[in-house]
Order: sequence, then C-alpha cells, then structure tokens
Amino acid sequence: MQLDFETTTFDKEYIVLNDTREGIVRGGRDLFDRLPQAFEGVEQIGVIGWGPQASAQAQNLRDSLAGSSVKVVVGLREGSSSREAARKAGFSEEQGTLGELFAVIAASDLVLLLISDAAQAALYQSIFQALRPGTTLGLSHGFLLGHLEQKGERFPETVDVIAVCPKGMGASVRALYLQGSDTNGAGINASFAVEQDVTGRATERALGWSVGLGAPYTFQTTLRSEYLSDLTGERSILLGGVHGIVESLYRRLRAQGLDETSAYRRSVDCVTGPISRTVSADGLIGLYRKLDAAQKEEFAQAYAAAYPVGLELTHEIYDEVSSGNEIRSVILAGQRLDRFPMSKIDQAEMWQAGEVARRDRDDDALPLDPFTAGTFCGVMMGQIDTLVEKGHPYSEIANESVIEATDSLNPYMHARGIAYMVDNCSTTARLGARKWAPRFDYLLTQAAYPAIDQKSTDLDSGLIKAFENHPIHEVLRICAEMRPSVNISVQ
Repeated sequence: MQLDFETTTFDKEYIVLNDTREGIVRGGRDLFDRLPQAFEGVEQIGVIGWGPQASAQAQNLRDSLAGSSVKVVVGLREGSSSREAARKAGFSEEQGTLGELFAVIAASDLVLLLISDAAQAALYQSIFQALRPGTTLGLSHGFLLGHLEQKGERFPETVDVIAVCPKGMGASVRALYLQGSDTNGAGINASFAVEQDVTGRATERALGWSVGLGAPYTFQTTLRSEYLSDLTGERSILLGGVHGIVESLYRRLRAQGLDETSAYRRSVDCVTGPISRTVSADGLIGLYRKLDAAQKEEFAQAYAAAYPVGLELTHEIYDEVSSGNEIRSVILAGQRLDRFPMSKIDQAEMWQAGEVARRDRDDDALPLDPFTAGTFCGVMMGQIDTLVEKGHPYSEIANESVIEATDSLNPYMHARGIAYMVDNCSTTARLGARKWAPRFDYLLTQAAYPAIDQKSTDLDSGLIKAFENHPIHEVLRICAEMRPSVNISVQ
C-alpha cells in the first residue's frame, strides 16, 4: 500500500520500513501553538460521546488548545448517565462546553464521532443530517465505513471524513498525556486517514487532531485498512487471542502439576509482564536472544506449534471482517444485549487465581517461561504475516500486532487482569474476544500442544529460521525509537 500526504502546518519526515517509505509526523507539546493553524476555519470541535476514547480525547484536546479560539464541546444524548462525569472533568452547560448530542453536531465545524459502534450504526442517518456542509466528520475507528458498505450507502458528499486512531485504549491516551505533562512527546502513537477531502483542509485537521491528542508520532493509513486491521487485531492477539492463549497455557500447566499461583505466574503474568516488557524494549527477536540454548529449543517447539494456529485463525478472522460478517454479527448481538447481557468472565479458576497472585506479586521475580513465550510469539507472528499478506503498511502491522499490545493493553492486563481488560473495553471488542478466544484455546489445546507432546514430525522446524530472519524485527527496531518517552502507569 503506497500512501503519501502533504502538510504545510507540520514537518513531515520519512521512515523506511522493509524497503517501503512511509511519511510520518512527529508530535510534541512544542507543536501545540501550531494547532490553530491546523484547525483553520474551525471554531468549535464537538466530541460526541463520553466513553473511554471520547472522554480522553475531549480532555486532551481541550488542554492542548487552551488559550486558543477553538472551543471543545462535549455532546451527549439527553438524560445520558455520562453527563455528570463530563461535568466533573470540567465541561459544563454554563460555559457552553457540554450540550445535547445533535445540537453540538449542528454547531461544530469538526465533529469527532466517538460513541459506540452500535450507536453509530443506529444513529448515523440522523447524525449525517445534522452535519453542516463544509464541516469535517472525524472517526477513531472505521466500523461505520464497514457498516455503510454493508448497507450500500456512503458518507455525505458535502463533508470531509477523516480518522485519527490512537494505538491504545482511552485510559492510556489520557494517562500518558498527563504523565507527559513535563515530558515533551509523551503519549500514544496514532494513525490517520483521509476518506474525503471537501474543504481541502482534511489532512491538516487530521494531523492537528492527532498532535492535539499528544501522539508522539502519527502514521498514515486508510479508513478501510484501519478497520480491517483493528477489528482483526482485537479479535486476535490484542484481546481474543491472548485470552485464549493464557486459558490454554494455564490449564496445561495445572495438568502438569503446578499449583494455581505458579501456573498463573508462568502463563498470564509471564505474557503481560516480562514477555511484554522485553518485546516493548527489544522487539520479538530481542526476547528470543535473551534465552539460553535450552530455552531457545523449548521456545522453538512452542512457536512451531502455535504459529500455524495464529496464521489460520487470523486469516479466518480477517475474512470474516472484510466480508462484513463480523460487523453484521456485532450489530445483531447488540440487538440481543437487552435480553441477553454479557456476563463477566472472571469467575473461572484462572481468573480467581489471578486475584490472589497479584496481591503479593514481585515483578522482578516473575519467570520468563520459554514455552509461554514461544506460544504467544507464534500466534502474534501469525497475525503479523496475515496483515503482511493482505497488504497493510508495516507501521500499521507493527502497531496493531505488537506495539498496542505491549505498550498499552498488556500493562493494564498486568495490573488488573486480562478478564478485567476484556470486560472493560468497547462492546465490539468484548463481543469479538468472547467469540474468538475459545477458538484459539481449542486449537492450541487440541492441535498445537499434542503435536509437541507426541513429538510430531508435522512440526515445521523451518518456522523458527523464518522467524529469526523476518523483516518485522527491523521494523520494530525502527518503531521502538518512536515509542512513548514515558511508560504507561496503571494506578
């Protein structure tokens, strides 16, 4: 995928990832004084919603634009239970920074539509009618594009359509912005896309939005590419995959005679702790090189068994997303939720063991289990190779497959548990994790681990050599230079 863009407000740089040149914009608090120029013609930014992303983005943009003539206003439905939370964060009706959803849309020059996917699908026609010609519609996820394609409909031709997609959950977007108040360039990286440019200002507004959120680096993508990789990633290694991996590993370790806490340490804690920290700092190849000869052999066996599972299931997930089946299933599930609400997933033995294990955990003493590492990295590489095969830019592949996991999601999982993470993300992600985690669990348990235990000749010994020579390692090395300058802190 060849992409390029022009900006007169910010300084564009180039990086080369696997022989492909990609344009990027470096962020930083020293660029906040350029935001009024980026938002030329914008007097009001309407942030619609108050979920994790909306609340984080509204506060970040308000703080970044302080002292400028651009006003950030939050729009909520009448009677919304989130209204009080928005007031506590400093938005109010009296100041004109909190209002009714459609009134805010109609009055805003840049509308950031950050309500749930299900709400977007239900309300998009009314939202489109409220948009004034010549304004800009902003999204942080391409779900609505996928839904429109299923309906045979389009965005209004009279408005810009852009996207800025932070590579982390809303809590990370806000927390790193606050942590970086004294550290220039601290935040969550983001991708941006321009779907329609009616005003001729779409790119500048998208980049201004990203810089205003505190993104240290902004990469380019397309709206379709973003939602394909994002929905696939959250159903694979980011949520559904990691959920299924640790479930299968925990049961395997318990069957081998480990007690509950030890099994939890070597499965869940290992993935969200030492594995994620090592990959974040040194990449996948750095994790592998950290192991001794015997550990590398154990890693290689687990990797050779898990990689085909990750590759097969991520291909299936991608096909379900690109065909529209996954989007339709989310819409249908949303229609059932009033009658069949999602239950929490923290009642099984492993999740209960985690509650105990986290009470006295010593992070410095956590084991880096080579079998767990090989299994996790095998599934992750299966996702990477799927997105490579489908033609996604390497910056997007690295972010959606590795960086978002190790630098944003996994730290929260480590602090509060994977079950907590799954139960406190978007409805779309929760549904996807519940649907696909059992598939990863099943194939690892029924196919991958028996192949190792039975010393099957079907295990491809060449996979580890392909892993060692994979171009993703150089991509991650370059991307590591663009990671946030402070680590996420989970209180």
